[in-house]
Amino acid sequence: MAMSSIKKFYKSFFLSNRLFYFGIVIIALFILGNFYRFAFVSAKILLIILTAFFIIDILLLYIRSTDFFKANRIVPQKLSNGDDNEIQIKIKNLYPITLNFTIIDELPFQFQKRDFNIKGIILPAEEKTYNYLLRPVKRGEYSFGNIHVFISTRIGIIQRRETFNAEQTVPVYPSFLQMRRYELLAISDKLSDAGIKKIRRISNNKEFEQIKEYVTGDDYRTVNWKATARKSKLMVNQYSDEKAQHVYSIIDMGRSMKMPFEGMSLLDYAINSALVLSNIAILKGDKAGLITYSEKINSLLPAQGKASQMQNIMEVLYKQKTNFKESNLEVVYSTVKRKIRQRSLLMIYTNFEGLVSLKRQINYFKGLSKNHLVTVIFFENSELKKITNESPQNTEDIYIKTIAEKVYYDKKLIKKELKQHGIYSILTKPEDLTVETINKYLQFKARGLL
Repeated sequence: MAMSSIKKFYKSFFLSNRLFYFGIVIIALFILGNFYRFAFVSAKILLIILTAFFIIDILLLYIRSTDFFKANRIVPQKLSNGDDNEIQIKIKNLYPITLNFTIIDELPFQFQKRDFNIKGIILPAEEKTYNYLLRPVKRGEYSFGNIHVFISTRIGIIQRRETFNAEQTVPVYPSFLQMRRYELLAISDKLSDAGIKKIRRISNNKEFEQIKEYVTGDDYRTVNWKATARKSKLMVNQYSDEKAQHVYSIIDMGRSMKMPFEGMSLLDYAINSALVLSNIAILKGDKAGLITYSEKINSLLPAQGKASQMQNIMEVLYKQKTNFKESNLEVVYSTVKRKIRQRSLLMIYTNFEGLVSLKRQINYFKGLSKNHLVTVIFFENSELKKITNESPQNTEDIYIKTIAEKVYYDKKLIKKELKQHGIYSILTKPEDLTVETINKYLQFKARGLL
């Protein structure tokens, strides 16, 4: 029992920098004592004082062997990818004295934060809560480790370390925080606050059914004057409630989506955007579906409008894994032809390395657009755009700028090529992806193209 206590003492016992500073001063005075008696006497007095403080510090810190300090971490059940997630650490001082503390939290290795710590002062019997933010950039499981707390008295000669078992694994899902934010804006009709354009609805929100003879109570605004003149009696248009449209997010998981932007791949930007768009579509009364593909179809979730569909979409997106192989749009074309019978909005998230890569796939886009409303979403490299606006200083800069201008120009040609074939497109920066996608969807709704 005694050996166990001694081992525990040594594991928790640390000397502070303050002790070494005092030690250096005392040693210097002892050296000077060879020449000046006053320095030698001062060194002995300081050594006695330091020894006394050292003993007092040990007694104060180790007067209690257990339940002297508490610390725990509060983490959400799941983290939101690409967003700032709030983490809490709660501490409580059970000592009868004021303490200095340093908290070292073992964060998941994915964050690569080696110097994370929280320092402060805590009074006797005081509880404190500290909040910090973590921004994951990849989906998957993140493992937190233990919490280490170094405490010291106001004397500060030694430190006592205590380790609190706080190991836990938390999944990182597609950006549900972003989804909730847009959902609240949509419900409160404030989507414009997030940059979503207000678009006047051109078409009626009901579908035409037939022309019939006017009866008392019919809306006079639906009078069909041409039919009235032809029949010599008042005729009106009859409408039925608009049917829910199918909106599919089709995500390319091939190597063209591997490019990183602000730490997050284009694929994860697309996944976050697809989640938000699906939720907005369901809120607008449409049905949302999902297809992911690379060299084969990875997942297919038929479009539905029920409340549980969003949870299904989130789970499917969370589990998506890719080795970033070459994508095969042919499998998408054949799958859509076999599985999706109703005319649908197909929002295809992909990227092109150049005009040549589009040429290889254009026939499949044209084939899909015969029966569906197709929108191809691809990405603008904002770093290249910056280079095109800079003035070259030397030959190397001229070469780099020329290449950047060619790539940037190719993106414009891709958009133009798609338009010539009657295919809608969105060329966007990764950070603007969600807003641009929702704007396009609402535009289609307003124009009655779905």
